Amino acid sequence: MKINGACHCGELVFEAEVDAEKVIICHCDDCQRLSGSAFRTVVMSGPDGLKFIKGVPKEYIKTAQSGNPRAQGFCGNCGSAIYATSVGEGAKTYGIRLGTVAQRNELVPQFQIWCSSAQPWLEQLSSLPAFSEGPNARP
Repeated sequence: MKINGACHCGELVFEAEVDAEKVIICHCDDCQRLSGSAFRTVVMSGPDGLKFIKGVPKEYIKTAQSGNPRAQGFCGNCGSAIYATSVGEGAKTYGIRLGTVAQRNELVPQFQIWCSSAQPWLEQLSSLPAFSEGPNARP
C-alpha cells in the first residue's frame, strides 16, 4: 500500500510503500518513553520503502529492549517521531509511526508486541467515559 505523511510542523514530508498487514502496537519501555504514551503504533515498510519528499530527518541511535541498535528518525524542528530502522549498511525496513501517516485510519493493528511491558489499565479503556471532543464536550 502506498502512503504519505508529514511531521506536525510540515518540515518533513514523506511517502512510503508499506505492508498493511504489518501494523503493530509495541508496548516496550522504549516505545512508551519515546512516544510519551502507553504504546506506539507502527506500520512496516518494504525494504528501502520510505522516501522523504521534503526535509531530512534527524536521527538518534538507541539500544532497543531487544539489544539491537535502532535509528530513531524525527523532525529536528517539532520533534515528531517518524520512523525507527536498523543501523548499518544494507536495505532498510522502516517502522513508520502511524500518527504521522495520512492514511492512518485505514491501517488497523494486526498484533501487539512486548505485551509484558503493557500498562495494565489499557484493558479498562472501553469502560471509561468517552467524549467526541475536548474535556468540556459531552459523550
